[in-house]
Amino acid sequence: MPVKTFWLEHAWLGTNVEPGVALDVSDGRITAVRTGADTPPPGAEILRGLTLPGLANAHSHAFHRALRGTVQVGSGTFWTWREVMYGVAQNLTPDTYFALARAVYAEMALAGITAVGEFHYVHHAPGGTPYADPNAMGEALIAAADEAGIRITLLDTAYLAAGFGEAPNAHQLRFSDGTAEAWAERTSALKAREHAVIGAAIHSVRAVPADQLATVAGWAQARRAPLHVHLSEQTAENDACRAAHGCTPTQLLAEHGVLGPRTTGVHNTHLTDEDIALLGGTTTGTCMCPTTERDLADGIGPAVRLQRAGSPLSLGSDSHAVIDLLEEARAMELNERLASRTRGHWTAAALLRAASADGHAALGWDEAGTLEAGAPADFTTIALDSVRTAGPVPRLGAETAVFAASAADVRHTVVAGRHIVRDGAHTRVGDVARALSESIAAVRG
Repeated sequence: MPVKTFWLEHAWLGTNVEPGVALDVSDGRITAVRTGADTPPPGAEILRGLTLPGLANAHSHAFHRALRGTVQVGSGTFWTWREVMYGVAQNLTPDTYFALARAVYAEMALAGITAVGEFHYVHHAPGGTPYADPNAMGEALIAAADEAGIRITLLDTAYLAAGFGEAPNAHQLRFSDGTAEAWAERTSALKAREHAVIGAAIHSVRAVPADQLATVAGWAQARRAPLHVHLSEQTAENDACRAAHGCTPTQLLAEHGVLGPRTTGVHNTHLTDEDIALLGGTTTGTCMCPTTERDLADGIGPAVRLQRAGSPLSLGSDSHAVIDLLEEARAMELNERLASRTRGHWTAAALLRAASADGHAALGWDEAGTLEAGAPADFTTIALDSVRTAGPVPRLGAETAVFAASAADVRHTVVAGRHIVRDGAHTRVGDVARALSESIAAVRG
């Protein structure tokens, strides 16, 4: 295969920022990383600014993007927000979901995101009738990611109940396969692609009966697939779990074999000391979604304690109130400062790892998220001369990226060696704002 060379004005190589780095790329992978390249090699693509590994959005509900700007006014709770979300979910079809997800994933590419974990539970037609292709909705998401130029881990989600001992409500019927066995049969028909990993998810302990948790976990374990679960996002879920089972949601998951190094708990907000020890001791990951957690008034999760206990951290934009992994990284640190009234819980490098390598690992892309030989050629370049980033010396680029830059500063995004975003414009979708406006109008009716 021919070799293509990218010359990076500055590059974050995991621990430090290096000036003048040449990346050789062939067949979608980095074949060589050459530092000390003071001038661009002949024929090289020149990327000015700070180049980072591609960012991984480890938790997404693509259709929630249609709620941005419509649910921020007035009082309420997570539970009142959920009713508005159900209304949007009811309007989705395979065609409208494809168009919306394509635009949302293009917005992610513009933000430097090269891989997304799509926590997907809108499986069937309203009322619960399967489509002619039972995986039509999941296939629409896989196709949308392909057209938008990013990688996807489709976390096909088991969602079987409205609560402990409660049948699905009218909105939730299209989420449910009836049983975990039926979920496993349908999900087994999904196939991985070059840009797509097939994983699994348990929506929550309230949405999958305890005696069916092991079926979902066993499906993922047999395939060595990533397994994600919403965990203790709300205190009401913890209270209901204790009433039904006499234990916390984390303890219930542990009893049924759900926890482990390929499992990620999303949010992990309201945990006991024993919960934290269980998650860390099993190397179960934690995906923090700070912009959604603050938007929904969920609370601030114990991220520092979880990481110290042994739980790897990743980041997600979840409901897409904001799509900006740099803001998620920054918010995790700043939230902890507010809670503890002390500063400096993570280095900028540690926060970038959560947004890149550790996020990719949580999604089953274990080799991605680094700029080194053998890794996928996925990276993003941030301007160092915008009104937000101008000033600091380039060697402080990691700090600038996390604590000053935003998604608006992304200039280039490259996936498998191909430019998906060039000079701030998406090369495939074109007018992403228009695509978002039109697709959101179609699903909001």
